[in-house]
Amino acid sequence: MSRTVTVSVQVVPLVEDSYPVVDKAIAAIAATGIKYMVTPMETVLEGTLDDCLEAVKAAHHACFEGGAQKALTFVKISDSTEGSTIDDKLAKYR
Repeated sequence: MSRTVTVSVQVVPLVEDSYPVVDKAIAAIAATGIKYMVTPMETVLEGTLDDCLEAVKAAHHACFEGGAQKALTFVKISDSTEGSTIDDKLAKYR
């Protein structure tokens, strides 16, 4: 499928100071070239489902590359036969 979906990802590295590890996860998402938006609780991705899931995987792996021994990654997928974009979801609030 090539339609656009939105995916939210929250990585929770189980380390004392999680911010540097989360920064690495966000950098890994950015390196994929996918459209994304960082929010206070999660990062929202926009692209094909395959591209979004690859970015999720990159963020998850980055937690371990950042020094975490354990990490939790939470994912939500918003999909529609007409597609789903960040702008569509936020248009009402802008």
